[in-house]
Amino acid sequence: MRQTRPKLFSFLDFSGERHNGRVFLNSCSLYIHLALEQFHNEQEKILWALTFFKSGRAAKWSENVFRQEADTGVFPIQTWRDFKQQFRVHFFPVNTEVDAINGLKDTSYHQGAQTVDDYLDNFQALVSDAGYTDPRTLVVKFRRGLRIGIQNQIATMPYGRLADTDPNAWYRAAQRIDQARLTNEAF
Repeated sequence: MRQTRPKLFSFLDFSGERHNGRVFLNSCSLYIHLALEQFHNEQEKILWALTFFKSGRAAKWSENVFRQEADTGVFPIQTWRDFKQQFRVHFFPVNTEVDAINGLKDTSYHQGAQTVDDYLDNFQALVSDAGYTDPRTLVVKFRRGLRIGIQNQIATMPYGRLADTDPNAWYRAAQRIDQARLTNEAF
C-alpha cells in the first residue's frame, strides 16, 4: 500500500522585510523537514531558499552572495545552519524585545475595535517577545489594554473576583464577556 505524504504549500517570494523574516525562515525549515528527501545536500537547501529572494533587500543580499561566489569560486555559505545564522542577522528585527517592551508602554497594543481573541493573540505575541513572565505584570498590561466596558465587567463581578496574579483567568473572562457581547449584537 502506497503511503501518501502531506501536500506541501508553495512559498511566496521574500523581499527582506524584517517583520516577515522569522515567518519565512520557519516556513523554509518546516518545508525542509517535511521534504528532506528532495534535498541531497546542504547547498541545495540554501539555493532553494534563495530562489524566493526576488525583490527588495533580499534580492540585493542574494545578489551579493552570488557575487562573492563569482569572485572567489566558492559558494560563501556552506551549511544550512550558516544560512540560518546569516539570515537572522540580515532579516530578523534588530531588537524584538525592546520593540515589544516599547509597544507595551503606549496605547498602540490596546484592544480598540478588535475582538478579545484578536487582541489576546497580539498581546501574547508582544509579551512573549518582551520576555514578560510575571503574572501580575501580564494581568496589569492585559487589563490596561482591554476596552473599558470589558475591564469594568470583570472588575465588578459580583462573585469569584479574579486574582491579579492569574492572567489565564483574565483571558478567559474577557473572552467570555466579548463572546456574549458579539452574540447579543447578532440578535
